[in-house]
Amino acid sequence: MDFEDTPEEAAFRAEARTWLDANAKRKTPDSEPARDMMASRDDPESIRESQAWQAKLYDGGWGGITWPKEYGGQGRTAIQSIIFNQELSQFEVPASIFGIGIGMAGPTLMVHATDAQKERYLQPMLRGDEIWCQLFSEPSAGSDLANVSTQAVRDGDEWIINGQKVWTSGAHYSKWGILVTRSDPEKPKHRGISYFIVDMESAGIEIRPLKQITGASHFNEVFFTDVRVPHENLVGEINGGWAVAITTLMNERMSIGGGGMRGGMGFHDLVEMAQSLEKTGERVVRQQLADIYIRTQVLKYLGYRSQSALSQGRAPGPEGSVSKLGYAELLKRQGSLALALQGPAGALASTDARDDGAWQTSFLGAPAIRIAGGTDEVQRNITGDRVLGLPREPRVDKEISYKESSVLAQ
Repeated sequence: MDFEDTPEEAAFRAEARTWLDANAKRKTPDSEPARDMMASRDDPESIRESQAWQAKLYDGGWGGITWPKEYGGQGRTAIQSIIFNQELSQFEVPASIFGIGIGMAGPTLMVHATDAQKERYLQPMLRGDEIWCQLFSEPSAGSDLANVSTQAVRDGDEWIINGQKVWTSGAHYSKWGILVTRSDPEKPKHRGISYFIVDMESAGIEIRPLKQITGASHFNEVFFTDVRVPHENLVGEINGGWAVAITTLMNERMSIGGGGMRGGMGFHDLVEMAQSLEKTGERVVRQQLADIYIRTQVLKYLGYRSQSALSQGRAPGPEGSVSKLGYAELLKRQGSLALALQGPAGALASTDARDDGAWQTSFLGAPAIRIAGGTDEVQRNITGDRVLGLPREPRVDKEISYKESSVLAQ
């Protein structure tokens, strides 16, 4: 591992810092704790602020560090993107709502889309003019995404979509969605999938927000009833959508489990709270703080490992899955300790609570990280396969048709 910037990386860091100093306000000890957009309320004003900041990034040339220049990016490296995000975490800026579009849909379209699709969608996506969502999971197709049952039936120059998606982040404020469907049930389930771009304002789409324990409604159920999608919105080949979906999923896991430095509340905020409440002399509290510090450091060095690999031109290994597992556990432990330190006041919320309820929101929202981007169980399977060399689980449905596998599952 190499913990120091190369001369080129140091120069890029200075360039990024200079631009941010000129266009954003640095955080101070009095700055409000950073909040995750998933855990906050998706009010229209917050969305407008996020779009305005993304437009400023784009207009300043910083909207897409790794995106090719022909699509409005800088054409820089992944390590430079990490460096920019490290610097960005030091500034007060709106929470981003573009992870699905810029981080997942955009890179997928660059690989699999037609020239016409790239021309139409990528620039407004990167500038934040159009927000995207991901229509993958279904009630019976979560961890086993290839089990999707939402139907796509061709009708001339259009496809008719019927089915249901769930846990769709931001569907209620998105203009476009990336959609995986079952286009041929006679083929094995991985080979009968097609991938579409869908206009979320199309007739026949019903979006039902799901109220979360945090009070927010970030996730949604989405129902498709005879929704017509133009054939020109097909991404990749008919029945070849699994390869396109894998590209999206790889980008999703990299964004969640990658090595970038995370913002938000953490160990030092917990220490400050324990000190202000005069709890640092309690042995159990000191043990829990030590545990959180160790876990934080382990995640930091796993991040450095990914960062070093990118800096040296190597693809990161399965540490993204390990990092995601560790991060989910860390969030749970941090939130639990924060509320325990507050005692009875830990049951308060909103402006009645310490830090305007930021710790309560973090505690209640932490379980979502154990599901988003692949459940803990999926990440453990990846770690078992690729790190420990354990045998893969037997698959009896790999070569039979989706229709036959559906019968076996009943």
